[in-house]
Amino acid sequence: MVPRIRHGVVPTRRTLPRVSTPLFWRVLMVVDRGLIALTGKLEVSGDIPPELLGKPLLLASNHIGNLDPMVLIAACRKIGVNPRFMLAGGLLDAPIMGPALKACGHLRVDRRSANVGEAMHRAVEALQKGGDPIAVYPEGKITLDPGMWPERGKTGVARMALGGGIPVVPISQWGAHEAVYWGNLSVGGWKDFLPYLTSWLRAVRKRPTFKVHFGKPVELTDLNAETMGDARRAHERIMSAITEGLVPLRLDEPDVPRFHDPTRPTTGASPWRPA
Repeated sequence: MVPRIRHGVVPTRRTLPRVSTPLFWRVLMVVDRGLIALTGKLEVSGDIPPELLGKPLLLASNHIGNLDPMVLIAACRKIGVNPRFMLAGGLLDAPIMGPALKACGHLRVDRRSANVGEAMHRAVEALQKGGDPIAVYPEGKITLDPGMWPERGKTGVARMALGGGIPVVPISQWGAHEAVYWGNLSVGGWKDFLPYLTSWLRAVRKRPTFKVHFGKPVELTDLNAETMGDARRAHERIMSAITEGLVPLRLDEPDVPRFHDPTRPTTGASPWRPA
């Protein structure tokens, strides 16, 4: 059983360490906050300890829908941090979007096994320079668990944290799945965009609540990147912390979500689901 935790209110804005966030990315984050404000109501709880700001930091979140990266950006901005993301290589190679994402300072990760080690090394190097935290999804994809609890995920985030001695703040999200449908595996024409557009327009009308909780940093100091099994142990702690923070966000939906997305498969399974 995952224990229930109490979520505190988000603090007032702080004076943050000066970091070199690209201007283009700062402008897009302002646009993002406006879009999220138009789409629904944002509730943020928890915080990032001040002593971790401006230093290497990983933000590890559950992945529940197509809109939750934008909700996460808005939540981070609300507490005064500018996250960068680790993105699939396909996004960074796309015309127009790819160059824009690169200009924002996002990091590339290719899922092909031959490139994973190199991507992790680049990410650790970027993190160790400090500045903006890097947001990551340990699951690697939107959860397909019927109850929308986190899926098993992979140990990449844990290996980055242990390999670079980088703190991990777990983030739990709920509600973004109500704003934009899961949609299609591929988009080949304008009709494939309809599920995304119609679901978003309905969200603008109904105004769902987007809940984001920043948990306490995961305790990983007793684990070592060179010790066999420690990456798995670190991954389990990170995923358990994300799940622990998710429980209070969905107390009235402990089994399956009330909102039904007819386009989302339910073929996944969560090993972290609370008893």
